[in-house]
Amino acid sequence: MTVPELRPWRTARPRVARAADAVRPRVSRFVRAAGPRVARLARATAPRLARITRPKTWQYTAGAATAGLALAAGVVTVAGPWDSTGQRTAERDRAVALGRPGGTDHGRGSGASGTSSGSPRPAPSAGAVLAGLDGTSAPGGIKAAPGDQDLADLLDPLLKDAPGLGGRRAAAVVDLTTGKRLYGLGPDAPLTPASTTKIATAVAALTALGPDHRLTTRTALEADTGEVVLVGGGDPTLTAREDARGLASLRTLAGKTAAALKKRGVREVTLSYDTTLYAGTEMHPIGVNENLARVTALMADEGRTDDSTSGPAPRVPDPAADAARTFAGLLKQHGVTASAPGPSKATGRADTLATVSSPPLSALVERMLTNSDNDLAEALARHTAVATGKPADFDGAGAAVTARLKQLGLPVGGARFHDGSGLDRTDLISPDLLTALLAEAADPARPQLRPVLTGLPVAHFTGTLAGRYTDGAAGLVRAKTGTLTGVNTLAGTVTTPDGRLLGFAFLANDTTDAWAAQSALDGAATTLASETP
Repeated sequence: MTVPELRPWRTARPRVARAADAVRPRVSRFVRAAGPRVARLARATAPRLARITRPKTWQYTAGAATAGLALAAGVVTVAGPWDSTGQRTAERDRAVALGRPGGTDHGRGSGASGTSSGSPRPAPSAGAVLAGLDGTSAPGGIKAAPGDQDLADLLDPLLKDAPGLGGRRAAAVVDLTTGKRLYGLGPDAPLTPASTTKIATAVAALTALGPDHRLTTRTALEADTGEVVLVGGGDPTLTAREDARGLASLRTLAGKTAAALKKRGVREVTLSYDTTLYAGTEMHPIGVNENLARVTALMADEGRTDDSTSGPAPRVPDPAADAARTFAGLLKQHGVTASAPGPSKATGRADTLATVSSPPLSALVERMLTNSDNDLAEALARHTAVATGKPADFDGAGAAVTARLKQLGLPVGGARFHDGSGLDRTDLISPDLLTALLAEAADPARPQLRPVLTGLPVAHFTGTLAGRYTDGAAGLVRAKTGTLTGVNTLAGTVTTPDGRLLGFAFLANDTTDAWAAQSALDGAATTLASETP
């Protein structure tokens, strides 16, 4: 079976091959040796954006392009921050810990040798499976990619012939060190992608705004009227919780605003709120839905009415008004009385009183992908529109995403973006485009796109893959999931047993058994992780 290579924008790059040298062979054996105890530890480390004090994300080393993707048990937490090499310090610390001698007594035996008299010497622990990001090469160097026919023999029975994948299915597998397509099943056929759309949204936002961009919420004082305007900056992660966990805090904004007003001798204000950063309708085509709040430039805690931070949840009917009412209550706690808030627009003459800013866009992208955060996805699509001069509505955001991907030279033919989250069933993406996005994010020439890969859920450990891959490929598959009624998709990266790094995209439409379809897609990814053709 002859499968054509991707377009010339992904021709072989020697630098990528050198970066991939850092991926150690026999990764899967180490992963499986790590055991359930580390899995529980990884699950206990919740995805947080707290204490993010990373360096500028575009200063990663080129080696982070592919080598940093060989994650395994115990080193797959999505918590930051990054160190100077581009590796999460939490992951590096866990990798070091796993490299210590251990065995059944965990190295606590008595005596200089670490053993007690008559007891066996502790068995050596498995080596750290997270490849270093400093360019350290694995013995033997990079391996050759599997042959086209070899992968066809492996994947055709799982994808082409699997009855659980419905009436329409398409797939592509690429070698991320060269960009060559290794397997294709209708690879240029655009299908409904569901939440794998977020990969495109992430690439578009990072290229339009940069990984260090932050979303800022502010208060402004209209000097002529004395009106205080709470100006939404399109940050759905703005939080009113007492523990902000590194997010922009509405409580902090209230405290700063009250202090600025008191300096002016003001203790009573008319309060308004401004959501004009966005345009068009706030209601997604799916209507009222627990997977998404109304899309507005001002909200706190994604309009959730419970204590959740991810996943479906009941939402307030009007997130902007609700956030403004909460803000008024917080001002009162600081000795400033505010009127019942109403909608308005800050003028260019208004003086800024205070600001709070989100974590950097790199962290927001990781959160969006790990948790499949629909509110963040819609926000980032709209910010892409704002940054590129398009209307910040559903149509403008879709046009902006398409335009950014086209500028990168990606194969956008047939692609349709009607939202940023993938909840719109009329979205269309081909496997070729999804794997091209992953390959672009793995390119050492585009370190600003690395969060697209590092944010992908890790099999059996994080995000939407935490409960999957219980029987194999744990820690070796990083992928964005996509699920709608009749739609099951999976796109991400996988490390093979001998250290090859592959990108894949599997899409199935018209499925009738969601569990069977999900199992088939997971089985295909597991095969890539466990077989060496």
